[in-house]
Amino acid sequence: MKTLIIEDEQFAANKLISLIHQYDPQIEILDQIDTVEDAVEWLNNNPAPDILFLDIHLADGSSFEIFEQTTVQVPIIFTTAYDQYAIRAFKTKSVDYLLKPIKFPDLKAALDKYHDLFGKPTTQDFGIEMRALASLIQSQQKEYKTRFLVKIGNIIKTISITEVAYFLFEDRTTLIVTKENRRYPLKQTLDELETMLDPHQFTRANRQFIISIDAIQKIHPWFKGRLKLDLNPPQQIDLVISSEKSRGFKEWLDR
Repeated sequence: MKTLIIEDEQFAANKLISLIHQYDPQIEILDQIDTVEDAVEWLNNNPAPDILFLDIHLADGSSFEIFEQTTVQVPIIFTTAYDQYAIRAFKTKSVDYLLKPIKFPDLKAALDKYHDLFGKPTTQDFGIEMRALASLIQSQQKEYKTRFLVKIGNIIKTISITEVAYFLFEDRTTLIVTKENRRYPLKQTLDELETMLDPHQFTRANRQFIISIDAIQKIHPWFKGRLKLDLNPPQQIDLVISSEKSRGFKEWLDR
């Protein structure tokens, strides 16, 4: 099986490739592309892959722009951190829709589904595929975390999600920081917290921070297309959004 990966974050692309080869070392990665422009050029000038892994936020725009500039006839597995795009993904020839950070069981289920749908001759029509994807999207909807249990000495208390300003990884410990600038250790990693939090309210800013939109005090343009954020409550560690993430971050702010 031959696959094309369209993903603008190198770390995410490397992880995806590792998971794909964990599923089947014989899968051939034809190329990794990080822009809409390069994706359109590649698809227009190369034999079609068997399947396409497609991130939604790319370095120069939304991957949905690809479909406006060229015809994509191959099955697609979308990969993104933003679940609001599920319905738009549903309107394309999608096999699955994987939310980041991608876990191997989810990738395995998506590739198993691909083999079921496209691995053998089938008369299944497009409408059936789309109804199947709609069912899948509904099954992925879940309730997000509303409170956290924390321990202070011998006392246990709960922190409501409405009290949380941001989550911070510091000195090998995950901390929950409240709007009143109280800090409590958590057992979850930031990767685990990403899957528990409402993506409309919280976003992964970088490897050290998951922030609430309410905690953003100021946004400063920074070097080489990056963004520097001032948080409330203030934090001694500089919070810088990478140039690769800045477009997606701005779209998250502008929902």
